[in-house]
Amino acid sequence: MTRKKSSVAESELPEVNFSEDGKIRYLHLGTEWIQGSMFLDRPYDIELEYVQRMFGWLLFMPPEEVKGAHAMQLGLGAGTITKFCYKKLKMTCTAVELNPGVLHACRGWFRLPPDDERLRVVLADASLEIQKQEWLGTVDALQVDLYDDEAAAPVLDSLDFYRDCRELLTPHGIMTVNLFGRSSSYAESLAKISAAFGEDAIWAFKPTREGNAIVLAQRTPSRPSRDALEQAARAIEEKWGWPATKWLQVFKPLAR
Repeated sequence: MTRKKSSVAESELPEVNFSEDGKIRYLHLGTEWIQGSMFLDRPYDIELEYVQRMFGWLLFMPPEEVKGAHAMQLGLGAGTITKFCYKKLKMTCTAVELNPGVLHACRGWFRLPPDDERLRVVLADASLEIQKQEWLGTVDALQVDLYDDEAAAPVLDSLDFYRDCRELLTPHGIMTVNLFGRSSSYAESLAKISAAFGEDAIWAFKPTREGNAIVLAQRTPSRPSRDALEQAARAIEEKWGWPATKWLQVFKPLAR
């Protein structure tokens, strides 16, 4: 049975707009807080450090298994994660977004491609959508970035929500979540994720300079060797130019 949760009326959703600074376009939800970004000349690359770290699951997934795997994003933002999964990684992609204005902005201002056989955007309350039978056990990479217009704390952050997220994953599936590592809610969020997945399934990055702390949770816990992680990090760095080898200095399992 599906648990019923309250949803936000469309009239209560924040206004969506954008700004530009040089070669970068930023998405806003009615405030100065940045909800996503895009290089104007490289619309499918990733500019923000914390968004690159949302792909920490690439450290665990063999490169030959990425193409065709299923990526799901909760909270579309500027579409950066979904675009990268679709265009660069050639994955099958699903994004769940509550605000129709965000989808309109992504398609009009941030170069999000139209839906096709590999890309689907669902306008829905993520807390309800992820409980549907069609998604259970189908997601290889789940990326959760759910913040409101004030970007103060995750919109969905309950133990039930993280348990539902775990049920989405394939046996070797992984969830990454953007949390504010310098906020008072970080420890509480981490405790809920640990309770839902098991402490031995949790890995975490130290916060970026801006305070974003990415937490990674595995459906099936594993402990790759240091050599295996370094090899995967070098491959990510060589292919995408991200500082993945430096990730390993600030990325640790929660349970030692």
